[in-house]
Amino acid sequence: MKIRLLAPAELQQALHDGREIALLDVREDGEFGEDHLLFATPLPYSRLELGIGPLVPRRTARIVLCDDGASGVAQRAAARLAALGYSDLAVLDGGTRGWKAAGYALFKGVNVPSKLFGELVEHAYNTPRITATDLLKMREAGEDFALFDGRPVHEHHKMTIPGSTCCPNAELPYRVASMVKNPKTKIIVNCAGRTRSILGAQTLINFGIPNPVYALENGTQGWYLSDLQLEYGSALQYPEQPDAAALPAQQQAARALMKRFGVRTVVAGEVAEWLKDGTRTTYLCDVRTPEEFAAGSIPGAQHTPGGQLIQATDQWVGVRNARIVLIDGGDMVRAPVVASWLLQLGCEACVLDGGVRAGLAAPLPETPALPALQPISAAELKSMLESGSCTAFDVGPSMAYRKAHIPGSRWSIRTRIARDAEGRQMPVVLIAGDADTARLAATELLDAGIRDLRLFEGGAAAWSRAGHDTASSADIPADRECIDYLFFVHDRHAGNREAMKQYLAWETGLMAQLGEQDKSVFRLPAH
Repeated sequence: MKIRLLAPAELQQALHDGREIALLDVREDGEFGEDHLLFATPLPYSRLELGIGPLVPRRTARIVLCDDGASGVAQRAAARLAALGYSDLAVLDGGTRGWKAAGYALFKGVNVPSKLFGELVEHAYNTPRITATDLLKMREAGEDFALFDGRPVHEHHKMTIPGSTCCPNAELPYRVASMVKNPKTKIIVNCAGRTRSILGAQTLINFGIPNPVYALENGTQGWYLSDLQLEYGSALQYPEQPDAAALPAQQQAARALMKRFGVRTVVAGEVAEWLKDGTRTTYLCDVRTPEEFAAGSIPGAQHTPGGQLIQATDQWVGVRNARIVLIDGGDMVRAPVVASWLLQLGCEACVLDGGVRAGLAAPLPETPALPALQPISAAELKSMLESGSCTAFDVGPSMAYRKAHIPGSRWSIRTRIARDAEGRQMPVVLIAGDADTARLAATELLDAGIRDLRLFEGGAAAWSRAGHDTASSADIPADRECIDYLFFVHDRHAGNREAMKQYLAWETGLMAQLGEQDKSVFRLPAH
């Protein structure tokens, strides 16, 4: 099928015409993070067929694909999606380069609409904040305060402010009564940077809790940049069971929040009809904790922890102007809180009455058919590498390759593997911790006429388990080749002070890039 080219001005109009649209940037994560359109959703070509189903479940949805305008990967992705049955496909003419040349803004970083939203929230609500130095003085003075980390458990465990208790943002209104009994106790919310500190604090304020609430300015990065020590490996977290006696008051507060922001409740029957509608996209999003989701949810629902859904909406919702149905445990506290923010973020969100007990099911995304590859053992691979009778490509993450890889293998990625394999010794062995990633890379080799393919599943970890030594390489692949890795976002977590400063400057500078038409998408109260 011939793929239509869409001019930048046409795309800008389409993004604001009120109809459903999925704008998918199919470059790798590092490329996407360097410059992309504000409302683009990242879907790397290396995982295209694996990610498209949950992100864009309706195959007649309007989809526009984007790359840099020179690589051709958007056209390749369009052909792959057409083969899967997606029928309304276009490619942004000129990609990001054409977009910029037409006078439109490009954004650096990840989850930009949500990050930008956090800055707009602070501006619209005048969210109270304190600095790391202020918090240290409060601690030294023995003030009565509670410090909560609004991030998920794994992020909190990696590093946090000493004494901080993990309670992800959407859980805060539901569980804070179990942890803070005195209405005069000051509550401070931190994250790694700014967004979740701001949204966590403002969530409690909007919910109407009586305590004084503050966001910790710049989170753990602000703490570290103030020459204060972080805590690593903290196990402090929210209680598994919230205070049942507090639930009626919480539900009353949630109803007031729903009235204030126009949050609608829907019943299972209505949602079931939506799911049959071939002209609209409906997402079922379970906003509870990982433990609750693992214990059982509505079939077909995605696990989208509430605070993370607001912080990284584009991770789960690829179609703008789609319906988002939010599901909690029937407490009708957490889903309304999340809905109140998604509506302000510009989404169409509602709350499922009865939550997981509503008696609803959604179709499961279809699993794409991937090529079968002949498996190879560690002993066979070792023999072939030593004899020079194969070419081995590690198609896992570039940073994982730097840390540990099979000696004699080289790193590659789906977008370039056919070129890398050209003229090399056959057979080709693909190495990956995730076998499906290797199978997607294999499609490129098969299209290039390379038929003798093998799979070593498990990557460097499986090689080590077989008793063989791995190699490391601090600079291979070179930084410029690591198109799957965005250095300035990740390096801040490794104690890189300059990366932290760069990241915080990026966050606070986002509002200056926002045009009026794009700003109109957000539905925050007037300042």
